[in-house]
Amino acid sequence: MNNCKTCQLIAKRDSGDAPLWDSIYRTAYWDLVHSYNTSLPGWLVLVARRHIATIAELTPDEAVELGKLLPVVSQALQEVAGCQKTYAVQFAEHPEHPHVHVHVIPVAADLPAEKRGPGVFGYLGVAEEERISETAMNEIAAGVRKALAVR
Repeated sequence: MNNCKTCQLIAKRDSGDAPLWDSIYRTAYWDLVHSYNTSLPGWLVLVARRHIATIAELTPDEAVELGKLLPVVSQALQEVAGCQKTYAVQFAEHPEHPHVHVHVIPVAADLPAEKRGPGVFGYLGVAEEERISETAMNEIAAGVRKALAVR
């Protein structure tokens, strides 16, 4: 879809033009990336490689692969980010991203109470000067990629 920023980012990955943070791990059906507009280090996103707008559109193979990826990505994130657990959330409602993607969000033991549960989205869509740096995203991406390689 021309107006789907997610599809545009997938095309960059397909052409080899994506930075490490935007191409951490790729499978037949899913791409793992670091969120680009967050202030929370380690906010990862599993992105369906084909344009679909709802979970109901997943093929059985896509669904199986997602089911296998969620725990191993969460384990890798716990190892790299030192978080105690992760949230996995899917909406696909943003006008620029009407494309199935699953947020895998690190939850540190010291995460403030107001940022727990749905409050964690206060870390997303932040102003550019509040966002995690590309260097930090690449460091996390390298760690997650290495952790996934041994799983």
